[in-house]
Amino acid sequence: MKLLHIDASITGDHSVSRQVSAAIVGRLRQATPEIEVIRRDLTASPLPHLTVPHLPGQPAVAGLEAEQAESNAVLDEFLTADVVVIGAPMYNFSVPSQLKAWIDRILVAGRTFRYTATGPEGLAAGKRVIVALSRGGFYGAGSPAAAAEHVESYLRAVFHTIGVVDIEFVVAEGVQISPDHRQKALSAALEAADAVSSARARAAA
Repeated sequence: MKLLHIDASITGDHSVSRQVSAAIVGRLRQATPEIEVIRRDLTASPLPHLTVPHLPGQPAVAGLEAEQAESNAVLDEFLTADVVVIGAPMYNFSVPSQLKAWIDRILVAGRTFRYTATGPEGLAAGKRVIVALSRGGFYGAGSPAAAAEHVESYLRAVFHTIGVVDIEFVVAEGVQISPDHRQKALSAALEAADAVSSARARAAA
Protein backbone atom coordinates (compact mmCIF):
# COMPACT_ATOMS: atom_id res chain seq x y z
CA MET A 1 0.00 0.00 0.00
CA LYS A 2 1.30 3.46 -0.92
CA LEU A 3 0.57 6.84 0.66
CA LEU A 4 1.34 10.10 -1.15
CA HIS A 5 1.89 13.04 1.25
CA ILE A 6 1.55 16.50 -0.32
CA ASP A 7 2.18 19.84 1.43
CA ALA A 8 1.68 23.29 -0.09
CA SER A 9 1.98 25.80 2.76
CA ILE A 10 4.68 28.47 2.41
CA THR A 11 5.05 29.04 6.18
CA GLY A 12 7.20 26.03 7.09
CA ASP A 13 7.11 24.82 10.68
CA HIS A 14 4.64 27.61 11.52
CA SER A 15 2.09 26.05 9.19
CA VAL A 16 -1.07 24.61 10.69
CA SER A 17 -1.87 22.52 7.60
CA ARG A 18 1.61 20.98 7.66
CA GLN A 19 1.27 20.02 11.31
CA VAL A 20 -2.12 18.45 10.73
CA SER A 21 -1.14 16.61 7.53
CA ALA A 22 1.94 15.22 9.33
CA ALA A 23 -0.29 14.04 12.19
CA ILE A 24 -2.61 12.28 9.73
CA VAL A 25 0.31 10.54 8.02
CA GLY A 26 1.76 9.60 11.41
CA ARG A 27 -1.56 8.10 12.46
CA LEU A 28 -1.82 6.04 9.25
CA ARG A 29 1.79 4.86 9.52
CA GLN A 30 1.23 3.82 13.11
CA ALA A 31 -1.89 1.87 12.17
CA THR A 32 -0.38 0.40 8.99
CA PRO A 33 3.41 0.06 9.53
CA GLU A 34 3.98 -1.52 6.14
CA ILE A 35 2.57 1.46 4.25
CA GLU A 36 5.05 3.13 1.87
CA VAL A 37 5.07 6.93 2.14
CA ILE A 38 6.06 9.18 -0.76
CA ARG A 39 6.59 12.83 0.20
CA ARG A 40 6.24 15.84 -2.10
CA ASP A 41 6.75 19.33 -0.69
CA LEU A 42 5.39 21.73 -3.29
CA THR A 43 7.04 24.75 -1.67
CA ALA A 44 10.51 23.25 -1.28
CA SER A 45 10.33 21.88 -4.84
CA PRO A 46 7.69 23.91 -6.71
CA LEU A 47 6.35 22.81 -10.05
CA PRO A 48 6.32 25.35 -12.90
CA HIS A 49 2.98 26.80 -13.88
CA LEU A 50 1.36 24.66 -16.53
CA THR A 51 2.13 25.03 -20.21
CA VAL A 52 1.22 22.56 -22.96
CA PRO A 53 4.69 20.91 -22.95
CA HIS A 54 4.36 20.39 -19.16
CA LEU A 55 1.28 18.20 -19.57
CA PRO A 56 2.20 14.59 -18.71
CA GLY A 57 2.68 12.46 -21.80
CA GLN A 58 3.55 15.28 -24.18
CA PRO A 59 6.34 14.83 -26.78
CA ALA A 60 9.82 15.80 -25.58
CA VAL A 61 10.74 19.46 -25.98
CA ALA A 62 14.39 20.54 -26.08
CA GLY A 63 15.35 22.38 -22.90
CA LEU A 64 12.31 21.13 -20.96
CA GLU A 65 13.35 17.51 -20.48
CA ALA A 66 13.72 17.79 -16.69
CA GLU A 67 10.41 19.60 -16.23
CA GLN A 68 8.60 17.11 -18.46
CA ALA A 69 10.08 14.17 -16.57
CA GLU A 70 8.91 15.70 -13.30
CA SER A 71 5.38 16.21 -14.65
CA ASN A 72 5.26 12.54 -15.62
CA ALA A 73 6.62 11.56 -12.19
CA VAL A 74 3.93 13.62 -10.43
CA LEU A 75 1.17 11.85 -12.34
CA ASP A 76 2.74 8.43 -11.76
CA GLU A 77 3.03 9.12 -8.02
CA PHE A 78 -0.64 9.94 -7.86
CA LEU A 79 -1.78 7.02 -9.99
CA THR A 80 0.16 4.48 -7.91
CA ALA A 81 -0.96 5.88 -4.53
CA ASP A 82 -3.74 4.20 -2.58
CA VAL A 83 -4.03 7.07 -0.08
CA VAL A 84 -3.29 10.76 -0.67
CA VAL A 85 -2.86 13.18 2.25
CA ILE A 86 -2.80 16.87 1.31
CA GLY A 87 -1.90 19.85 3.49
CA ALA A 88 -3.98 22.65 1.95
CA PRO A 89 -4.09 26.12 3.50
CA MET A 90 -6.54 28.67 2.19
CA TYR A 91 -4.74 31.60 0.56
CA ASN A 92 -6.93 34.50 -0.57
CA PHE A 93 -10.04 32.31 -0.67
CA SER A 94 -8.50 29.50 -2.74
CA VAL A 95 -5.70 26.92 -2.88
CA PRO A 96 -2.03 27.98 -3.05
CA SER A 97 -0.72 28.32 -6.59
CA GLN A 98 1.82 25.60 -5.76
CA LEU A 99 -1.02 23.15 -5.13
CA LYS A 100 -2.84 24.29 -8.27
CA ALA A 101 0.27 23.48 -10.34
CA TRP A 102 0.24 19.95 -8.86
CA ILE A 103 -3.48 19.54 -9.59
CA ASP A 104 -2.82 20.58 -13.19
CA ARG A 105 -0.51 17.54 -13.48
CA ILE A 106 -3.05 15.02 -12.20
CA LEU A 107 -6.16 16.21 -14.07
CA VAL A 108 -5.17 14.79 -17.44
CA ALA A 109 -7.76 13.82 -20.02
CA GLY A 110 -7.29 10.20 -21.03
CA ARG A 111 -5.31 9.36 -17.88
CA THR A 112 -7.38 10.33 -14.84
CA PHE A 113 -10.64 11.23 -16.57
CA ARG A 114 -12.22 11.13 -19.99
CA TYR A 115 -14.88 13.15 -21.72
CA THR A 116 -18.13 11.40 -22.61
CA ALA A 117 -21.42 12.48 -24.13
CA THR A 118 -22.83 12.79 -20.62
CA GLY A 119 -19.88 14.63 -19.09
CA PRO A 120 -16.47 13.74 -17.59
CA GLU A 121 -15.93 10.19 -16.35
CA GLY A 122 -13.33 9.59 -13.66
CA LEU A 123 -10.59 7.01 -14.25
CA ALA A 124 -8.85 7.17 -10.85
CA ALA A 125 -11.52 5.60 -8.64
CA GLY A 126 -10.63 3.60 -5.54
CA LYS A 127 -8.26 6.09 -3.92
CA ARG A 128 -8.71 7.67 -0.52
CA VAL A 129 -7.93 11.39 -0.15
CA ILE A 130 -7.57 13.15 3.20
CA VAL A 131 -7.13 16.94 3.23
CA ALA A 132 -5.69 18.88 6.16
CA LEU A 133 -7.36 22.24 5.55
CA SER A 134 -6.50 25.43 7.44
CA ARG A 135 -8.42 28.69 7.11
CA GLY A 136 -7.56 32.04 8.66
CA GLY A 137 -11.20 33.01 9.18
CA PHE A 138 -14.55 31.28 9.38
CA TYR A 139 -15.87 29.91 6.10
CA GLY A 140 -17.88 26.88 7.17
CA ALA A 141 -21.47 26.20 6.16
CA GLY A 142 -23.79 28.83 7.58
CA SER A 143 -21.06 31.40 8.24
CA PRO A 144 -21.34 34.90 6.68
CA ALA A 145 -18.27 34.20 4.51
CA ALA A 146 -19.29 30.70 3.39
CA ALA A 147 -19.76 31.85 -0.21
CA ALA A 148 -16.06 32.81 -0.34
CA GLU A 149 -14.88 29.29 0.52
CA HIS A 150 -13.11 27.96 -2.58
CA VAL A 151 -10.77 25.30 -1.18
CA GLU A 152 -12.94 22.47 0.09
CA SER A 153 -15.52 22.99 -2.65
CA TYR A 154 -12.82 23.14 -5.33
CA LEU A 155 -10.96 20.05 -4.11
CA ARG A 156 -14.18 18.06 -3.92
CA ALA A 157 -14.90 18.98 -7.54
CA VAL A 158 -11.34 18.12 -8.61
CA PHE A 159 -11.33 14.67 -7.08
CA HIS A 160 -14.92 13.81 -7.97
CA THR A 161 -14.07 14.63 -11.60
CA ILE A 162 -11.39 11.94 -11.63
CA GLY A 163 -13.56 9.41 -9.81
CA VAL A 164 -12.37 9.83 -6.22
CA VAL A 165 -15.39 9.91 -3.93
CA ASP A 166 -13.63 8.85 -0.71
CA ILE A 167 -12.45 12.29 0.40
CA GLU A 168 -12.22 13.57 3.99
CA PHE A 169 -11.42 17.02 5.38
CA VAL A 170 -9.77 17.74 8.73
CA VAL A 171 -10.34 21.47 9.17
CA ALA A 172 -8.60 24.02 11.39
CA GLU A 173 -10.86 27.08 11.22
CA GLY A 174 -10.13 30.70 12.15
CA VAL A 175 -6.41 30.24 12.82
CA GLN A 176 -5.64 33.95 12.28
CA ILE A 177 -8.35 35.26 14.60
CA SER A 178 -6.12 35.24 17.68
CA PRO A 179 -3.24 33.20 19.14
CA ASP A 180 -5.65 31.58 21.58
CA HIS A 181 -8.10 30.60 18.87
CA ARG A 182 -5.27 29.37 16.65
CA GLN A 183 -4.14 26.99 19.38
CA LYS A 184 -7.66 25.76 20.03
CA ALA A 185 -8.27 25.20 16.31
CA LEU A 186 -4.96 23.39 15.90
CA SER A 187 -5.59 21.19 18.94
CA ALA A 188 -9.05 20.26 17.67
CA ALA A 189 -7.69 19.44 14.20
CA LEU A 190 -4.86 17.34 15.65
CA GLU A 191 -7.40 15.46 17.75
CA ALA A 192 -9.47 14.83 14.62
CA ALA A 193 -6.31 13.69 12.79
CA ASP A 194 -5.61 11.18 15.54
CA ALA A 195 -9.10 9.76 15.04
CA VAL A 196 -8.62 9.11 11.30
CA SER A 197 -9.31 5.45 10.65
CA SER A 198 -6.40 3.29 9.56
CA ALA A 199 -5.67 2.61 5.90
CA ARG A 200 -6.10 -1.10 6.60
CA ALA A 201 -9.50 -0.59 8.20
CA ARG A 202 -10.72 1.51 5.27
CA ALA A 203 -9.43 -0.97 2.74
CA ALA A 204 -11.30 -3.77 4.49
CA ALA A 205 -14.53 -1.80 4.85
